[in-house]
Amino acid sequence: MTPGECSEALLLGWREWVTMPELGLGLVKAKIDTGARTSTLHAFYVDGFRRGGQHYVRFGVHPLQKRTDVVIHAEASVLDQRRVTDSGGHREDRYVIRTRLALAGRDWPIEMTLTNRETMLFRMLLGRTALAGRARVDPARSFLTGRVARPLEHYA
Repeated sequence: MTPGECSEALLLGWREWVTMPELGLGLVKAKIDTGARTSTLHAFYVDGFRRGGQHYVRFGVHPLQKRTDVVIHAEASVLDQRRVTDSGGHREDRYVIRTRLALAGRDWPIEMTLTNRETMLFRMLLGRTALAGRARVDPARSFLTGRVARPLEHYA
């Protein structure tokens, strides 16, 4: 077992609620996507800038599906910039950040790209790199770590 791996893997459904406290994201419904290598977060704007010689990015997130009135503005240091090919075969240069993901009482650092997913069903894809050694996925089930009746209350 490598550092950071759990002795017992989480069992996840094909969609789960996650949080990213370092970014101020109380709840985001994520599609657990083992077909995607890298995790991706919806950001309706992404602006790179420098602070103290370091490269950062500030971005805005609509964390809840079909809700553009809920807005979280966040900043993170840039880990990398990568050319990513989406499921439709479109290539795009994206910023890559690292943040902590919290799920089912556990948390660990993940890398994720930022892109506009406004037209997509899920605001986040949790890719296989973030899951490796930590989780198994039952593609026939949903919300195995818990359902959320009123996600908006996490942003009040």
